[in-house]
Amino acid sequence: MGTRLAPLTHITNKHLLPVYDKPMILYPLETLKKAGLKEIMIVTGKEHAGHFMHFLGSGNKYGVQLSYALQDSASGIAGALSLAESFADNGRVAVILGDNIFEDNFSKSIQRFGKRRGAVVFLKTVQDPERFGVAELKKGKIINIEEKPKKPKSDLVTTGFYLYDNNVFDIIRTLKPSARGELEITDAHNVYIEKGTLRCDFVSGFWSDAGTIDSLLSSSMWAAGNKKSE
Repeated sequence: MGTRLAPLTHITNKHLLPVYDKPMILYPLETLKKAGLKEIMIVTGKEHAGHFMHFLGSGNKYGVQLSYALQDSASGIAGALSLAESFADNGRVAVILGDNIFEDNFSKSIQRFGKRRGAVVFLKTVQDPERFGVAELKKGKIINIEEKPKKPKSDLVTTGFYLYDNNVFDIIRTLKPSARGELEITDAHNVYIEKGTLRCDFVSGFWSDAGTIDSLLSSSMWAAGNKKSE
């Protein structure tokens, strides 16, 4: 719903708001393309779906092949991912959130994932971990992820880029809505942890969840500085 960016999101979907000189959605699309992923499904709410299609079209202009799916209600990230099951076609999937801006190139991480079972999450140290899914590590392995805790157990959080094997769709079917009424992707990750098949990698470059006014500003400032240094 983009409530943290209101009243800007009364006009259009937050992922179409500008981050410096281009709409936010182009940043995650470029991250996927840079990693070698060009067959992409965009899952969006029905309120502004036409805005995405009008702007992005088939994706040909941006060097990608786009499909679209409509999420009828705000059922969470896991709920959105469930709509991509037929698109995945029994294969592995990479998921990126539309408001996440990364400097890193994930191509090597995707190659390492290869034909392994399980999932991979990407962690980053932040100053405000209570806003995110907080990872608890022991001997380099994730033993738990807690969604938006009031008292975080670490300052390592899961960013909005994930790799999954096809079991993720069966896992999502077992999830129950959280207190927020959403199917939490953190719950899916904790199922992978129970199975011993969740691995982690780390984000070294700039990362921002541009879903607040302050983070939208900091993302724009980073993008401006990055463009001037090119």
